Amino acid sequence: MKTYNIFLTFLILFILGASINVRAQDNDDKGTEEEGDVVIKVTPGNKNAIFKGSQGISYKLDVHNMYNEAQEGHFSYLVKTDLGQKVLEQSQDFKISKNTRKSITVKIPPQKAGFYNLSLRFNLTSYDDTLRKVFGVDPETLKSPLSRPADFDEFWSKTRQELAQIPPQYKVTLQKELSDADRKVYLVEMKSYNHLLIRGWLVIPKQSYKQPVHYRLPGYVVGLNPNYDTNHFITFNLNVRGNGNSQDVVNVGTEDYCYNRIQSKETYIYRGVYMDCLRGLDFLYSHPELGIDTSKIYVEGSSQGGTLAVITAAMDKRVKLLAIQVPLYSNFRLDKEIGLKYDAPEFPIKFFTRYINNNNDTSWDKIFDVMDYYDPQNFAPMVSCPVIMGIGLLDKFCPPRCSFSLFNHFASRKKEWFSSPDLTHEVAFEYYMLQNVWLGENFRLVY
Repeated sequence: MKTYNIFLTFLILFILGASINVRAQDNDDKGTEEEGDVVIKVTPGNKNAIFKGSQGISYKLDVHNMYNEAQEGHFSYLVKTDLGQKVLEQSQDFKISKNTRKSITVKIPPQKAGFYNLSLRFNLTSYDDTLRKVFGVDPETLKSPLSRPADFDEFWSKTRQELAQIPPQYKVTLQKELSDADRKVYLVEMKSYNHLLIRGWLVIPKQSYKQPVHYRLPGYVVGLNPNYDTNHFITFNLNVRGNGNSQDVVNVGTEDYCYNRIQSKETYIYRGVYMDCLRGLDFLYSHPELGIDTSKIYVEGSSQGGTLAVITAAMDKRVKLLAIQVPLYSNFRLDKEIGLKYDAPEFPIKFFTRYINNNNDTSWDKIFDVMDYYDPQNFAPMVSCPVIMGIGLLDKFCPPRCSFSLFNHFASRKKEWFSSPDLTHEVAFEYYMLQNVWLGENFRLVY
């Protein structure tokens, strides 16, 4: 019966997702397919644009010429590694009659493990554009060295001991104006590392039995609000220092946050941030009277939140499941190499580059000396619980190879991933459908 209910839930979500996608596609078509345009749909040979090393890579291009005249010229494509090394370039004449459709198949020979940038260029009579895609090959076989300092474990053990010496002074306040007939909402406050006050939102559905917990951590300087999206979990959204309703103690601005006090590993802002995440978990375990099922706590986050979730699961085995999307700072040394190959640097490498350029007494080597203590990849071997990860292949903030560097170091025996080939720093709706089923299976839930 449980399996049937999980399957039924997945089927309903799938139908809903398909309906949403169809409507979105219809709207997109109405908005883009106008007379006097060329519309190109690019479809990878594998839906997720991830291929085997023994497999050729293919893309189908459906070209719709909406001009009242034929279009002719050239079509070309260029394949480069994610570090900008040229792999393959091809060009051919191209012609399409007026108001017609035509298909092209791009075939690329098998490639070694890695991620590749694909540029598809049309230079026609009235149309000139380049479409950019990314594909991966055998990403689970990619190897990346850890950059753990010799005193990595000692440093974090000492930091946790310092946190343990700080009385949390938990305060839980019912928010009547935010509560309703189905759930109660609480403002949670507590003292964390360096005695700073942090806050979060606890939402408890009105049930008579203990409930599993969805513990969510925030993205980069993103404020989390109460989570009303589910009645199947108690939800706890924690705002670490500098985020949301915890900004009154640390409010340094979006750009400055990532390198705030990075002059040493002892003072870097993320030392306290990582401890905030553990203090939030302490809160959940210290309040059984709220109906919390401590045997079923999963931690989740996206971008910075993905990294914070990794650190929490790595340093505290009380986390039972880990769900992450587009994890920030993963394999930071490689992130810098890839990021500086872009036409223009993107966050976070752009911010660090600007910081280095404005401070003569720092350098990338000095940044790495500190970031090696905070790179989530260096925590990954400490993660043993089941993991699910979602990535966007066009993501320049968290390049896909960096995300897989992290993923491949997880010690978990049960881990899976999902790629969204047409998205940047986000994942498709289908990922969350999969995550819901994954949660149900691992926690043996009946929705």
